[in-house]
Amino acid sequence: MQIDSFFERFDAVIQSHKHFVLACHVNPDGDAVGSVLAMAEFLKSFDHEVKMVVANDFPEFLHWMPGSQDFLVFEKDGDACKETIAEAECIMMLDFNNLSRSGILHNEIGKTRCPRILVDHHRDPDESQFYCMYSSTCVSSASEIVAEIILHYGKEHLTESISTNLLVGIMTDTGSFAHSIYHPRTFDLVSLLVEKSMSFSYVHQLIYDNMSESRLRLLGFSINNRMEVLDDYHTAIIALNKSDLDSFNYQVGDTEGVVNFPLSMKKVKMAVLVTERQDQIRLSFRSKGDFSVHELAAKHFKGGGHTNAAGGTLTCSFEEAVAQLKSVLPEYKELLEKVE
Repeated sequence: MQIDSFFERFDAVIQSHKHFVLACHVNPDGDAVGSVLAMAEFLKSFDHEVKMVVANDFPEFLHWMPGSQDFLVFEKDGDACKETIAEAECIMMLDFNNLSRSGILHNEIGKTRCPRILVDHHRDPDESQFYCMYSSTCVSSASEIVAEIILHYGKEHLTESISTNLLVGIMTDTGSFAHSIYHPRTFDLVSLLVEKSMSFSYVHQLIYDNMSESRLRLLGFSINNRMEVLDDYHTAIIALNKSDLDSFNYQVGDTEGVVNFPLSMKKVKMAVLVTERQDQIRLSFRSKGDFSVHELAAKHFKGGGHTNAAGGTLTCSFEEAVAQLKSVLPEYKELLEKVE
């Protein structure tokens, strides 16, 4: 959908007083939380009723974000989430483009017949599912798109809290501006957000210098005891089973960023984090250059994402998951060798 067409339809929606429900993907990260919080505050400025729902809680180091206490979390209050979604007059999906990525909210959102709006930066959205969509893979984050939407209506809408939440979204989805920067416009937006947000250094500190001791020790254990470097495939795998996580009193978000560390080695072109959860095995992929972990994750692990950052899942034993991951590497050996 063209941007002009998006705003024509988006205008039509926000000019009529709607009950909005905003949702993000399961296991929310900084971009998911930041984009939802910013859009919620923006819509409220038009006197709309806005509710925010998510399948499960987000990491503790994001709980300070302005407005985060207003999220309805399905795993804590499923009945309230169901009622809220059922009463929605418009549902906005931010930072995901497939209902399956909303976790347990999938079934509830799927039952609704109200218009759906997509704001997202992942590949291959199903346009037929949405009344309108602003979807671009050439941006850093969903938060960057939300910033553009808000600016369309005027710079005066960028309050301190909106700017802070969008800054967190862009900061976290770019690894503190280390990757996923596709054009100078991202820095133009960040400059504007920094001007209006809480202190940049303080926000950065709240995100990156706020670890628990157990989380830091888990990071050290992951690299020292669970990282396997496969030189033939320029790949590093960190595999953490449930016992490993339990040993460090694992909390949601404690493995955030772990998968990025092996890429600091010159010889490693792809890094994979495998974690055992209650009902499935999660895989997080990161890569350098033009090697597409999106393609790999989509083909073999029912996942996807971006060229250099993707995820997938398996429903098998932990040992089988690691074995399956290793079994597909020969298919990509030549491509990985060519990555610069």
